[in-house]
Amino acid sequence: MAGCRSWLFFVSVYAVSLFGAKAEIKLTIPVGRLFTYELLRETFQSDFEPLSKLYAGRLYDDPMIFKCNKQNFPDLPEWLRFTQRHPYENGFLYGTPLEPGKSIIEVYAVNKRSYETTRQIFVIKAEAEKKLPYQAEFFIKLREIEKVLPSSVQGEIKQDLQKLWDTEALEVVNISNALDHGGRVPLPIAGHFEGVYVKVGSKQYFSECLLKTLTAEHEKQCTAGAKVKVPGGCNFCSIPSNCISWCKIQLFDLTKQKPAPPAPTVGSGIMEAGGDFNPPDSPPSRDYFPDYMVTVIVPLILALILSLILAYIMFCRREGVVKRDKRTDHIQLYHHHTIHGNTDELRNMAGHRRAPAPLSTLPMFNYRTGEGAPPLDSDSPNIPIIMAQHDPYCDTLPRK
Repeated sequence: MAGCRSWLFFVSVYAVSLFGAKAEIKLTIPVGRLFTYELLRETFQSDFEPLSKLYAGRLYDDPMIFKCNKQNFPDLPEWLRFTQRHPYENGFLYGTPLEPGKSIIEVYAVNKRSYETTRQIFVIKAEAEKKLPYQAEFFIKLREIEKVLPSSVQGEIKQDLQKLWDTEALEVVNISNALDHGGRVPLPIAGHFEGVYVKVGSKQYFSECLLKTLTAEHEKQCTAGAKVKVPGGCNFCSIPSNCISWCKIQLFDLTKQKPAPPAPTVGSGIMEAGGDFNPPDSPPSRDYFPDYMVTVIVPLILALILSLILAYIMFCRREGVVKRDKRTDHIQLYHHHTIHGNTDELRNMAGHRRAPAPLSTLPMFNYRTGEGAPPLDSDSPNIPIIMAQHDPYCDTLPRK
């Protein structure tokens, strides 16, 4: 049995290698329904490996990143989105077309091991279909977008909502990330998720469990922030991670919505006869000279006055300059003359005094003892510079 499975896997890989990811894939989807396509890394892996390696059984599991865009455009159409969390995980193209039309999508796969690239083309054709009249949007707190897009997980969520709606005629209309609705990025801690909004629709009217979310008591509980009591018999949640938040349920009844206003009719562009065009009177003329005086002339005059006042203070009222008169000049000249006279008198008195000269002016004066050496004979040819080699009162001792 195991050998048979391995043979089937080899045949599938060989078939993918023959047709490859380069083939054009055509898809047809209805308008107003969820479109989901999973980009399998195994499909693109076959384009990177030669047939010799496939025959030898050497298969690689390389990390890949996908780049998706509309043909001849830098980004995707407005209704289509792409997500891939990690290079070792598959990517998803998902979205809900709102108008019929055809979109050609180019998908480039980049091998992060060998840095090779390959391309795949999708031709998505959206066909017109009548919208489901009754729709409801649910918020799943413990989920992330790439974990909900696989068809198996969508089936599990759809089964719980079918029990809640009490009908099997239920279609998934849209799946979107909570970040696209203004949600905050969660902390990178286990147990914190971004959250996912799942929108479903049906031709059958809402069940009693859904209508209870419109009651005033339910709105009061949600506004107060307390734990909302699930109505009896309405908690259909087979997997804890797929449980919905009862305070974020929104119901849409498209049958009660007002129709869009009709488009305006386009006329011929010719004015009908029956009246002359009267243009409005031109405004009266205005004299701008008073405004010019107020905004230009008056500030210039004030600046000139302030400049004159500042110049008078700086040059005419300087500190230390005193107004003089004849009497003041006479007093100052008299003081100057008396100072010079007193100085000459002191010099004459100092020259005629008979007091001995200060000891500090004598040669070889010892400042500690006050003793002076006898005057040296100027006729002697040997005049010692130092009279004694050892001074008992000297601070330093001669070296031995």
